[in-house]
Amino acid sequence: MRKVLLPVFLTLVGCMPGHISDTASRGFVQESSLGLPPLKSFSLRPVSAPARSNIDIARDFLTLAFELESGRQLPVFTRFEDPITIRVTGVPPATLMPDLTRLVHRLQDEARIDVSLTQSPDANITVQAVSRAEIRKNLPHAACFVVPNISDIGEYRNARRSARTNWAQLRRREKLAVFVPNDASPQEVRDCLHEELAQAMGPLNDLYRLPDSVFNDDNIHTVLTGFDMLILRAFYAPELRTGMSKRQVAAVLPGVLARLNPQGETLSPARTSPTPRAYIEAIQTALGPGTSMAKRRHAARKALDVSRSFGWQDHRRAFAHYAMGRITTTTDPDEALRHFQAADQFYSRQVGTNLHRAYVAAQLASHAIGQGNGTRALALANPAIHVAEMHQNAALLSTLMLLRAEALELTGRSSEAQLVRLDSLGWARYGFGSEWAVRAKMREIATLSP
Repeated sequence: MRKVLLPVFLTLVGCMPGHISDTASRGFVQESSLGLPPLKSFSLRPVSAPARSNIDIARDFLTLAFELESGRQLPVFTRFEDPITIRVTGVPPATLMPDLTRLVHRLQDEARIDVSLTQSPDANITVQAVSRAEIRKNLPHAACFVVPNISDIGEYRNARRSARTNWAQLRRREKLAVFVPNDASPQEVRDCLHEELAQAMGPLNDLYRLPDSVFNDDNIHTVLTGFDMLILRAFYAPELRTGMSKRQVAAVLPGVLARLNPQGETLSPARTSPTPRAYIEAIQTALGPGTSMAKRRHAARKALDVSRSFGWQDHRRAFAHYAMGRITTTTDPDEALRHFQAADQFYSRQVGTNLHRAYVAAQLASHAIGQGNGTRALALANPAIHVAEMHQNAALLSTLMLLRAEALELTGRSSEAQLVRLDSLGWARYGFGSEWAVRAKMREIATLSP
């Protein structure tokens, strides 16, 4: 399931399999009544193949396919063995079907999965759009989730503690349900579709060691990446089938990856170490809901301590600094700045972390604006805007554009600032949804400037 985390933009401004143990999981108005421009949306665009060794990818595949987030082992490999059909029920928001149609096209084209939309009640996957309150009534910390052998959320309530919905006891995928919110922002609904449908068809696990995947609970990537599409394509390779053991899959997987990702045969493996439970639980406490600020700070510091004790120099160390920066932003801006700078330094040492650095750039640019340094803020925001657009993150994109507008004001370019601010609003409507949320974001950023 996609977990509910504190928002990731500026100050504390995003799906996991059945009870955190074993289930998989992540109003909108088209026309504005208050004069905001129409919302914008992203078109299909190509994604890059993963720039990693097939040895590492094979290891990741096996961990994703044969473990749940709780660490529980899955005895056999499962997938759909026949063409997959998807239907939509409930009360879907206006953006759901266009975004779902684009996603299905990508799954057909990039992952080579035989999947299509239908209105038949016999569909393999039912996407049911319900309220966030209904979702949290069933899984309090979920933004959305997926379960096997179910087609309606009412049906799930009566079966959620039974073997029927237990992923560890599943031996064949035939019918699943994905529950997404119908009163969240368009981007959150889209993000849920990407993560939950990927889990419905493929891996049920999430790994913090993956820098380039939605199969990672840091919620940095929100749409399926080139790595994710490769994993899904391998999931449905003819060499694999439902019922295979981990050893059997491991025996044929190198050949599958060599055929699907030949460039991965030429790269040296990084052999990134596993992520201990202590780090995972600390990050979830630091950024999850329902925790006091003192406990958040303690948990973020623990994540940093774990990172240091393992000698990590990768995105996990950076993310622990980023979490600490977010938590200390309002109480100790200077400490927060040091953590954001450290996060950027660690991210800069690793290939494939441009999106991660764009998040950090938003924090650093907001600090520069608060200091009245528009030139520095522009230098940070401008390249990050392109990265956010390439990764189809409208919330981050609009945030960065609003920061750019404030920076332009500080440098005396008010006319240009107004154009950038206006252009940001269509993306903000997709990223943040309701008009009050868009206007609150505008006010939040406007108050940064001295």
